[in-house]
Amino acid sequence: MYKGPFEVAIEQVEDPRIQHPSDVIVRVTSTAICGSDLHMYEGRTAAEPGIVFGHENLGVIEEAGEGVTSLSRGDRVVMPFNVACGFCKNCTAGYTGFCLTVNPGFAGGAYGYVAMGPFIGGQAEYVRVPYADFNCLKLPEGTEKETDFVLLADIFPTGYHGNELADVRPGESVAVYGGGPVGLMAAYSAMLRGASKVFVVDRVAERLQKAEEIGAVPIDFTQASPAEQIKEQTDGQGTDKGIDAVGYQAQAQDEDREEPATVLNALVESVRPTGALGVPGLYVPRDPGGPDEQAKQGMLLVAVGRLFEKGLRMGTGQCNVKRYNRQLRDMIIEDRAKPSFVVSHELPLDEAPTAYEKFDKRVEGYTKVVLHPHA
Repeated sequence: MYKGPFEVAIEQVEDPRIQHPSDVIVRVTSTAICGSDLHMYEGRTAAEPGIVFGHENLGVIEEAGEGVTSLSRGDRVVMPFNVACGFCKNCTAGYTGFCLTVNPGFAGGAYGYVAMGPFIGGQAEYVRVPYADFNCLKLPEGTEKETDFVLLADIFPTGYHGNELADVRPGESVAVYGGGPVGLMAAYSAMLRGASKVFVVDRVAERLQKAEEIGAVPIDFTQASPAEQIKEQTDGQGTDKGIDAVGYQAQAQDEDREEPATVLNALVESVRPTGALGVPGLYVPRDPGGPDEQAKQGMLLVAVGRLFEKGLRMGTGQCNVKRYNRQLRDMIIEDRAKPSFVVSHELPLDEAPTAYEKFDKRVEGYTKVVLHPHA
């Protein structure tokens, strides 16, 4: 439970219950801490104390509403972080990240996240899943590949989504900015899609090492301009495509301060003319902790002139998880994908406060944490 900036606590709350015939109650066996949880944890959103975090959830169905038809008690399931109805205009078009039903007045809903509806998060022993037939993805019984499957809730599909937004095709080169979990998933997904060369830009040694281990080219942006480093390795042209897996808390190259538009502007320079950018990294309309008044209102100085001059295309927005999770699940089942290489720690739920602190400070190799409420 969020208590205030840089403070979460384990507290006893009321058990979730069936509220609608289409609901199920899931006994959570794995739930991951997401980098976007840190935005709330750091007080960088409008989140109020009392929110139960957790939008990357996997578990076993404990109870099913009488209107649920395709699921039964005992089914092992993973849920997209998006809460979606399945029948509105956006859902039927495949844009489940922008459901028009579940969060009136806003396009999109999610578990345990500020402004994303009344859905209590799953960093808890149990979670209620609405529209369960639509939102639950069945998994093989047992506990095999648990840390692979839990990543289907968010970061594996989100990394893949970055490639979709950039329209990454076989044989192309890709620059991925950000070597955190989503950035590594974007690089990994680019390789699964047949990219010829993938660069990963970051400054954290463990992340750059992990990128190199999966076959990407690590670029340390503190050493020299990342765009220039990438151009030097692409015959001066730049990559075919680029992915922003950082978002609005991007760090300036030469100083330890935030520069919210720096990744977008670096990508404009890193990608060749007529290429494309995919931006799954989070940007917000209001940032209370922004470095200047414009940034606090979500207004950033982006090199639109260069974007236009180079004829670049840009796709943005959060991931529509259901568009990808079934196929990615099947790749995991058949050992064609193993995204759990990003998981650094598996801990009982009780250790969440310490995990949040260490993940936020990027210490002791904390890159991706999976919590087990029933450990």
